[in-house]
Amino acid sequence: MIEKVGVIGAGQMGNGIAHVCALSKFDVKLIDINEAQLKKALQTIDTNMSRQVKRGFITEDDHQAALSRIATGQSYELLKDCDFIIEAATEKEEIKKEIMKALCPVLKPEAMLASNTSSISITRLAAATDRPSKFIGMHFMNPVPLMQLVELIRGLATDDETYTAVKTLAEKLGKTTASSEDFPAFIVNRILLPMINEAVYTLYEGVGSVDSIDTAMRLGANHPMGPLELADFIGLDVCLAVMQVLYDGLADSKYRPCPLLVKYVEAGWYGKKVGRGFYDYSGETPIPTR
Repeated sequence: MIEKVGVIGAGQMGNGIAHVCALSKFDVKLIDINEAQLKKALQTIDTNMSRQVKRGFITEDDHQAALSRIATGQSYELLKDCDFIIEAATEKEEIKKEIMKALCPVLKPEAMLASNTSSISITRLAAATDRPSKFIGMHFMNPVPLMQLVELIRGLATDDETYTAVKTLAEKLGKTTASSEDFPAFIVNRILLPMINEAVYTLYEGVGSVDSIDTAMRLGANHPMGPLELADFIGLDVCLAVMQVLYDGLADSKYRPCPLLVKYVEAGWYGKKVGRGFYDYSGETPIPTR
């Protein structure tokens, strides 16, 4: 039975996962190597819960009780009594494997593990642990408190008990699950990221401007956000990482990352989180950069 949840990584996804778990009355241990990031995460969670109170989704008592359930720290030792730990670190396989190897020795034997990876092989990540049968992919959508879907991805060794326990956890968090086989980028990003990459190619080849491409897809395909705006929201570094996983894993040229996407990432223009991507966010209204 899952009662105490550990979250590794206090970035956008990690703080969102901690948010929904705490609101669902789980004790949460949130860790990150950066103390400033932990403080920022708690501030973000507090702000987002305050918005939920104002909109009538939760009460102020719910808000304060949830905040009291979140403990933070920089050491894996904080997770030693957790029943379930989800890794939400940067989308780089080497870093995730290093985390797993360092984490496992401090955990109790029955603890289950998951990765929030949006594209990387669950089987390979599980092999870096001492408990591949208790390892699963649990891919939340961004922003976690608002998005209903969680993709569940079984690795080759994931057992039925782990899958059932994590599916039950997702449902307790108010999420709907979709099961994916362990193929590069799973379901959502296997479909979504090539579309975004094609939008970047459309910009790169001069077919349309940033504004024209996003307007065309919002109004012509009834998408709530244009693909370039969405890429900025996801993070261009994350988009590139997923496309690279698809390109390497499926060996098909149709998944080749657009050179313009590569160039933006090399420039450090990762999107909204840094203030510049396909849009400039320095003013009150985002302005297209091309």
